[in-house]
Amino acid sequence: MYQPKFNISNKILKNIGRIEAAKEVIENAPLVPAFEKEFQSDAVARTVHHGTHIEGNDLSLSQTKKLLEGEEVVGKSRDIQEVINYRNVVVLLDEFAQKRGGYELEMLMDIHRATVEKIVSEDKVGIVRKTQVIIREEGKGEVILRPPPAVEVSYLLEDFFEWLNSEEAGDIHPILLAGIAHYILVAIHPFVEGNGRAARAFANLILLRENYDIKRFFALEEHFDYDLASYYNALAKVDKQSPNIAKRDLTFWLEYFTEVVAVELTKIKEAVRKLSIDSRLKTRIGEQIALTQRQMKLVEYLSEKGITAMQDLAKVLPMVSEDTILRDLKGLIEKGIIKKEGRTKAARYLIVK
Repeated sequence: MYQPKFNISNKILKNIGRIEAAKEVIENAPLVPAFEKEFQSDAVARTVHHGTHIEGNDLSLSQTKKLLEGEEVVGKSRDIQEVINYRNVVVLLDEFAQKRGGYELEMLMDIHRATVEKIVSEDKVGIVRKTQVIIREEGKGEVILRPPPAVEVSYLLEDFFEWLNSEEAGDIHPILLAGIAHYILVAIHPFVEGNGRAARAFANLILLRENYDIKRFFALEEHFDYDLASYYNALAKVDKQSPNIAKRDLTFWLEYFTEVVAVELTKIKEAVRKLSIDSRLKTRIGEQIALTQRQMKLVEYLSEKGITAMQDLAKVLPMVSEDTILRDLKGLIEKGIIKKEGRTKAARYLIVK
C-alpha cells in the first residue's frame, strides 16, 4: 500500500495555523445568505476560469461568468466547452461531497469524464491511459515530466486509493490530505489529457468531504494560475527526486500547497471581515444582519474611514442618488449599526461601537 513520505516542517505548521485562523473567522462571520451566495458564485466563476486558463483556455473571467449565467460569448468552441465542462465538474463535486462511504476510483473517472466531455475522443474519456505520455516545456521542448508507464497506472491508482481510505490517511489533516492527493494524481498522470484539472478537482473534493469547504468561498486555482512558474516548480522539484513515486518526499510540495491555501483563505477572511463589519456585530446584535449590497458598501467604508460626511459616502455609490443613499443610511441607523451626529448637510455618520 502506498505510504506518502513527508515531514511536518515549521513552515507547514505555520501555514496550517493561518488556515485554521482564517477558517474560524470565515465560518463564523455574520454574513446574510445573499452575500454567502455571492461569495460562492464568485468562487465558482474563479475556479472555473482559472482552472481552465491554467491549461491554456483563452476566455476571460468576464466571459466565463457570462457563460455560467447562460449567456452566449464569442470564443473558440473548445474553450467554451472546457468552461462548460469544468462548471459541470463543480456540480459533480457537490454531489460527491454528500455521498457516504470512502473515496472511490470511479469518482476520479467521473470527474475526468465531466472534464473532457466533447473535447477528446470517446475512447479516452474516463479511461485510464494505455500509452506513454511525456510532458514537455512549452516553447523549449525539454522534458519536464515523464509519468509512469501506462502498464503501471491502474496499479498505482488502486494502491493510492487503498491508502486514501485507510485509517492512517484519516488521521492526516484534511489540507495535507488534499495536497497529497493533488500531487500523486498529477504524478501518476492517469489520463491522456485533463490530468491537471482532474487532480485539482479531486483535491477540492477532499476538502469538501473533510469539512474544509470553508463555506465554498475560495478558489485555489486562481493562485496557481497567477503564479504558474511556482506551481510547476513545486511539482517538478518533487518529481525529480526519484522515478519511483512512492520514494519521493512531498514536504516541499506540501509547504507550497499549504501556503497557497493560507494565502487564499486569508484574502477571503479579510473580505468577509469587511463585509460583516468584523464579528462585533454578531456579538452585539446576536443575529445575522439583513443588509443590501449598497448598505454593505457604506458600512465597509465607514468601518475603514470612521466618522464620515454625506458627500464622502456619495462617492462610494456614485451611480446612486443622494435620496437613495439617505434611505440606506436610515435603515442602518434603525438596525443600530450606525449612528448620525449633527443635522442636515453638516451631519456625520459613524459605526456604533
